[in-house]
Amino acid sequence: MSAISPSRTLEPAPGEPESCRPELLGDAMAPRAWLRQLADTAVAAVHPDALLPEVLPEPPPGRTVVVGAGKAAAAMAAALERAWQERQPAAPLSGLVVTRHGHGVRGHEASRRCIEVLEASHPMPDELGEQAARRMLEAVSGLGEEDLVIALISGGGSALMSLPAPGISLAEKQAINRELLRCGAPIREINTVRRHLSAIKGGRLAVAAHPARVLTWLISDVPGDDPTLVASGPTLPDASTPADALAILERHAIALPDAIRHHLLDDDGSAVLHAPGFARDASRVLARARDALQAARAAAEHCGIEVRLLGDDLEGEARELGRAQGRMALGVRDTLERPLLLLSGGETSVTVRGAGRGGRNVEYLLGLFETLKGAEGIHALAIDTDGIDGSEDNAGALFGPGDWGRAREAGLDPIAYLSRNDAYTFFEALDDLIVTGPTCTNVNDFRAILVLPRTP
Repeated sequence: MSAISPSRTLEPAPGEPESCRPELLGDAMAPRAWLRQLADTAVAAVHPDALLPEVLPEPPPGRTVVVGAGKAAAAMAAALERAWQERQPAAPLSGLVVTRHGHGVRGHEASRRCIEVLEASHPMPDELGEQAARRMLEAVSGLGEEDLVIALISGGGSALMSLPAPGISLAEKQAINRELLRCGAPIREINTVRRHLSAIKGGRLAVAAHPARVLTWLISDVPGDDPTLVASGPTLPDASTPADALAILERHAIALPDAIRHHLLDDDGSAVLHAPGFARDASRVLARARDALQAARAAAEHCGIEVRLLGDDLEGEARELGRAQGRMALGVRDTLERPLLLLSGGETSVTVRGAGRGGRNVEYLLGLFETLKGAEGIHALAIDTDGIDGSEDNAGALFGPGDWGRAREAGLDPIAYLSRNDAYTFFEALDDLIVTGPTCTNVNDFRAILVLPRTP
C-alpha cells in the first residue's frame, strides 16, 4: 500500500502524463493510487534533504556544535553533515541530536556521524530523552563568542528532550503529560506546560550556549508555525508565563503534585525571556504544513483538478472535523464539472473515551466515512506526515465509496468504533491502513478529499 519509505529518497510526483489523464480517475482503483502518489509528493516537499543545503552558514572562527530534537532531527543532521562536508570539509563539526525510536535509522545510514544520533520515547518522555537533554546542555556549555551552535528542531522534540526543572521528577512530568494527552488538550497548551516544567525548553538550551551564537532551523508541526512552539522552543525566548501553564492545568482539572504547583508559583520565567544573548541569535522555519499542501496543490492542478485549500492550521476534535468536511464534500459534489480536491493540514486532537486503537488521522477519517455513507465519487486520505499516526504503526488511512458496502457486509459499525476510539481497527479490517514507517520529516496532518463529478 505504501510508497513512502524511510530508507530512500521520496519520489516527486505526479509528473507523468499517464498519471494525470482525467479518465483514469473514473476507474475504481485509480483515485486511491492517485491520492497515495499525492501524499508522497507532499511529504517529499518537506523532507530535510530538500531543505538543509540551502541554509548552510559560513563556518565561524571557533567551533560549530550541532544539537537538536524531533522526529526529523536525524535526517536534518544527515543532510547538514553531507552539505557541510561537501562545501567546507576542513571546518570542524560535532554535536548530537535525539529522535524517536526507529526514526534515527535513515540519519545513521546517510551520515558520517560527526553528529551523534540518539533515540528516545515519544509521545511519553523517558529516561533516554532525559539523558539526551543533559548531554545537549553539556555539549553547549563553556562555548565562547566565536563559536556557533546550530539547533535542528522539529515536531516531537518536546517529549524527546524531557529534562525536568529542579525539584520535579521525570515520573511527575510523565503523569502530567499523560493527562494532557488523554484530555485532548491542544498542542499549544501542552507545550506551554512542558516549557515551564523543563530545565531545557523555553529558551534554556540557548541560554546555556551563550555567549555563542545560536542558529535555529525548524521544521514546523504546529498550527500557525510560531517557532517558539515547535518542540517547546528550547532555543527561543518564551513569552508565556508559569501562571499560563498553571491556568491550563487547572482548566483541564489535572491534579498537581506539590512540587509542580510550588515550581509554577515560585518562578516568573522572566530570567530566560530577557537573557541578553538572544540578540545575536536567529531562527528560520524551513518547512511547514503550507509547503506540503502547496506541493500537492501544484501536482493536482497539473492534472487539471480544481483545488481548494481549507487551511493549513486546522485544529479541534478530529472526528468533528471529519464530519464537517464530509458535509462540505457532499454539498459541492452536485455542482462540479470537473474533479475537485479539498486539502487541509494542521493538528487535530482526540478526546480519549474508549480503549481502542487509533490516532487523530484515522479518527478524522472515520468521522468523514460515517458522514459520507459511501457517497458516489468521493475518496479521502489522511496521514501524519511523520509516518506515525498517534502511537500505532500506520501513517493514516484512505477509503473510497465502495468501502461503505464492504464495511456493512463485514458488520463494521463506524459509530461503535468511534465510541471506543478504535478507528485503527476499523480501517485495518478493510485493509485501508497506510503503513509507511518513519518518513524522517514532520509537518503534521495531511488530508485530501477527492470529489468527482456525478455521472449523468
